[in-house]
Amino acid sequence: MNKHKMITEKGVPSNSRVLMLFGQLEKLNRESMLVDPEIARQITAKILHLIQTQEKTRKEIVSKGSSGMEVILATLENTQDLQSILNILYILNELLTVGGGRRIGVFVSKGGTGILLQLVISASKESPPSEEVMLQLHSVLAKVGPKDRKFGVKARLNGALNVTVNLLKQNLQNYKLLLPCLLVLQVYSSNTVNAVSLGKNGVVELMFKIIGPYSKKNTSLLKVSLDTLGALLKSKTNAQRAVVHVPILLHIYQDWHRNDTRHRHILIRKGILGCLKNITNIKLGRKAFIDADGMRILYNTSTECLPVRTLDPLINTSSLIMRKCFPKNRLPLPTIKSVFHHQLLRVPAGGPVAQLYNQPLGRGPIYQFYTKPPWVDDVVDESDNNEDAEAENDMENEVEEKDHHAGNDDIETDINKLRPKETHSRPFEELKIYERFFMELSEDFQVFNFDNPKKGVTATPAAPKSHRPIVVPTAQALPPKNPTAAPLQGECPHPAPVPALDLDTINITKDQDGCGDHTHSRPHPGAGLEQELVQGLEQVALDGAGPQGGGGGGNKHNRQPPILAGGVAARLGGEGEEMLAEDWAEEEESSEEGVLHVPDTALLLPLHDPDLYVEMVKSTSSVPQFSEVAYPDYFGHVAPTSREHILERVYGVQSPLPPFRTKIFQDIERLIHPNDILDKVVYDLDIQSCPVVDGGESLKFNSQFESGNLRKAVQIRKFEYDLVLNSDINSNHYHQWFYFEVSGMRVGAPYRFNIINCEKSNSQFNYGMQVLMYSVQEAISGRPRWVRTGTDICYYKNHFSRSSIAAGGQKGKSYYTMTFSMTFNHKDDVCYFAYHYPYTYSTLKMHLQKLEALRTPQTYLREDILCETLGGNSCPLLTITAMPESTSNDQICQFRNRPLVFLSSRVHPGETNASWVMKGTLEFLMGSSPLAHSLREAYIFKIVPMLNPDGVVNGNHRCSLSGEDLNRQWQNPSPELHPTIYHTKSLLQYLAAIQRAPLVFCDYHGHSRKKNVFMYGCSLKETVWETNISATSCELHEDLGYRTLPKILSQMAPAFSMASCSFVVERSKEATARVVVWREIGVQRSYTMESTLCGCDQGKYKGLQIGTRELEEMGAQFCVALLRLKRLTSPLKLRNHAHLLDVESDLTETRCKGSSTPSTYLLEDEEASFMEEVDYSAESGDEPDNDPNTADPHDNHLSDSESNNHRDSLT
Repeated sequence: MNKHKMITEKGVPSNSRVLMLFGQLEKLNRESMLVDPEIARQITAKILHLIQTQEKTRKEIVSKGSSGMEVILATLENTQDLQSILNILYILNELLTVGGGRRIGVFVSKGGTGILLQLVISASKESPPSEEVMLQLHSVLAKVGPKDRKFGVKARLNGALNVTVNLLKQNLQNYKLLLPCLLVLQVYSSNTVNAVSLGKNGVVELMFKIIGPYSKKNTSLLKVSLDTLGALLKSKTNAQRAVVHVPILLHIYQDWHRNDTRHRHILIRKGILGCLKNITNIKLGRKAFIDADGMRILYNTSTECLPVRTLDPLINTSSLIMRKCFPKNRLPLPTIKSVFHHQLLRVPAGGPVAQLYNQPLGRGPIYQFYTKPPWVDDVVDESDNNEDAEAENDMENEVEEKDHHAGNDDIETDINKLRPKETHSRPFEELKIYERFFMELSEDFQVFNFDNPKKGVTATPAAPKSHRPIVVPTAQALPPKNPTAAPLQGECPHPAPVPALDLDTINITKDQDGCGDHTHSRPHPGAGLEQELVQGLEQVALDGAGPQGGGGGGNKHNRQPPILAGGVAARLGGEGEEMLAEDWAEEEESSEEGVLHVPDTALLLPLHDPDLYVEMVKSTSSVPQFSEVAYPDYFGHVAPTSREHILERVYGVQSPLPPFRTKIFQDIERLIHPNDILDKVVYDLDIQSCPVVDGGESLKFNSQFESGNLRKAVQIRKFEYDLVLNSDINSNHYHQWFYFEVSGMRVGAPYRFNIINCEKSNSQFNYGMQVLMYSVQEAISGRPRWVRTGTDICYYKNHFSRSSIAAGGQKGKSYYTMTFSMTFNHKDDVCYFAYHYPYTYSTLKMHLQKLEALRTPQTYLREDILCETLGGNSCPLLTITAMPESTSNDQICQFRNRPLVFLSSRVHPGETNASWVMKGTLEFLMGSSPLAHSLREAYIFKIVPMLNPDGVVNGNHRCSLSGEDLNRQWQNPSPELHPTIYHTKSLLQYLAAIQRAPLVFCDYHGHSRKKNVFMYGCSLKETVWETNISATSCELHEDLGYRTLPKILSQMAPAFSMASCSFVVERSKEATARVVVWREIGVQRSYTMESTLCGCDQGKYKGLQIGTRELEEMGAQFCVALLRLKRLTSPLKLRNHAHLLDVESDLTETRCKGSSTPSTYLLEDEEASFMEEVDYSAESGDEPDNDPNTADPHDNHLSDSESNNHRDSLT
């Protein structure tokens, strides 16, 4: 009866033979094995036979509802018979070998681990211990251990750990028993305390007695030994013990590499590298590796492995070890602080700028403005610090994104801080001075001339223009034919002197009928602003005196060859006629001027005028006192008609397997073969005698023009250069923006450029983004444009160490390298490279003047000077709306009561795409289309198109001249240190005080680590949803209209992604514009609009890099979205478009899908980076694109109508 009761479980057949045997075994257990042990042996033997011969029997034992496992474990715990124990261990080995983790999980849940470990102790007390029992016990433990999270703790507490170690020591030649013991030891070592204990017990030294050189015997044992040793060496203490064995490991690796020609033992070779990788996590290990010539050994072996793709795991681990052991170096700079310095009248009370100013001065003339000596501010850390963590997370570009599912501690949890302030922080009397910026709110137009409306709208006078000489770097003198004496070692040769050319001497000449040059006097400034350039080529004539040039008209001037900066041959005469420098030397010396053809872009670029641009440069103030104009800014940029695709990842360059191996190995060659490295400084802003001019063996660099940024260039190999970027002024970091000139190149040569002091841990350069290049030869041939270029682009951690000061107090941080290769197509070209499409402050001023010229009588446009910056530049404030149709009361009332829209841009100088979006917005607003007119009638626009002119002018990436991020100063801006933010916020405070707060506030930005265009907004409800705050429904009540504008944009703008938008408020963003305007000014629709620097992975532009055409289109689309917002929110239209305003379902759906990704504050990323893993799945092309608007991927060219009239499509 009892037997029947036990075996008739649910789902188990009662007539099963094995269950009958289990019933008998259970009966024996109840009788405490008082019967003859032979019975137990027979029963267990029969069960073993059934298990070995019938798979069905195995399933029955571990099936749900079966008590077979409990019976087996109870028998093993109670029996003292050796053969019965062996039979049960055989049974367990059979059961757990097949069936995977589920069967082992059942075994662990029944307490099997403890029974086995106790049996190990019992068996060890036998004299001598049974070898077979120990063998089987450890075989089972090796299977069970990895599935039991407390396995190591259990083994240490009951003493089984020491039993295994003693067994190992006594059986070094018994390979049969050694293997399972090592497997168990490997599991023990996964526990840190166990690993340290095993190291003290001599197990590390014991492992080196087992591993050895190449042998075809016992390869499984060797592989397990290496894995066990690798697990032990994860402990720093054990790694220190193994330092003396580094040469042995390298010798063993070489031996296996040499003899394993058929690559059958890759896992053994990988195990050896794994041990080296763990040892080199400590400083002593890295030193031992270098001393043992490990760099050369791993470099040579890895190089031989490169042709075999299956050996990638070995190459990856080898490169990781070599990069980790590469000696940490300082940047090749006297100090990491900016070359340029702007003395602040008032130093901030705290923060990094205060730290810089409070340090003692360095010594020598170079450091007269620096506040901390170079030997202090950029030292290499002399301790291990966080290097273990750095080594483990060295898959470079995924470090930041791995924890994106973790909770976000940065989300604001104080509901009081998430509610708008009810009281204003400044008295109204103090704000009344800003009334003059809102004349339109009180204008009665009684004295306004409607017949000539342009005379009725005045602007604040611009600042007086500077009269310092400005050089357009054209027609430079050729280097002398006789070579100069070689410079002394360590000195920078002096360049040939080039006389500064005053822009007032530049004449615009037109080549008519190919008859040669015609010199004209310059018209009075401003008289020719609206003059259109003739279609075809134009020439800029540079009148400059030669070395002996006098002031008399009869004196002859030495004629300069037609060589542009860097050696570009200028075109002369009619179309198609060229004259090279050699021909020019043969010309008679009577001619007095060099000429440069300027492409006619008047039709394609209505807002660009080279002559006007030069005038704008004259009134621009810069800390370095720039005196040159870059070609791209002078010529202008016409968006290319061809589509520029996002680069696919190339195996060996950006593919995770192997990571960046080609570039990495080229860097490692520098240490392996130092004699091949030139290490020649060719450009250095820290030394006034640079840039270097030599006999043409090196490229020439220049960055001394508006928005330029390149501090130093070092020639490493014949065609390879290391480039160092300049820090933001009054700062010691923020290295990302670059803009520099290159000349003296050879056609077809494979140049490589390495920007070696980048700071961000990841970049879109790893995911298809290319650098931008502007070729002067292409420009004078009629193609003046920035184009995406560069091959073998990747971004990775390098061996240059960041000081704790520059890393925000964090030690052990490294810089990153952005590298790309380039082949030039034109001889004697001058090329410019930039991080993104440059947009200078002088360009903005030129565009604003041209917009004024394009104003129609129906447009109300006023330009005021909001304030002056620290650097002496003016910050423009624009007011744009529609003129009233008449002076009637109704018209004036409607004019004054239009809702306001407040827009700002370019608070971060390196985010030039924000200015291109703003350009699109301004052009649309000033356009003559019916949509533009309707938009002006709907709103009054207040626009600050450039919040940080000083940063833009001086080539900063993020800061103003105060050395601070202006978008972190909105809570309490200083009128002395942050004037543009202070006065912009004051404008908004004034509007709030008079009950005219803007309907929409939007700050334009650029994003460096995500694709598409998207918005950040502010929502109490969505912020609370991301936290564990308990709040009542009344506390979470808010109007959901903040989602309307982004949703409209997602439906009409192909580059906009609603999925990337976020409306969560974070603590680290509480001083940003959007949060302060939302909370303090009470603007519900307060946004940051982020535009990608890379491209799109959705919609019409999927797979394409973003260009100025798309950015300007985005600015225009934003305007159209505002017009639709106005129409949708009007009472008459509300019912017909309720689907756009009903966003409660969107919120719920978004939350259910988990698309709200937590964000973490990054100092160097605006509003950003949700610490999310950037989704690049769309790049693989696996998912079909069903978007009907998606362009044909084979159609690489836009039509002319698309190129010239893309804005018209918006209507």
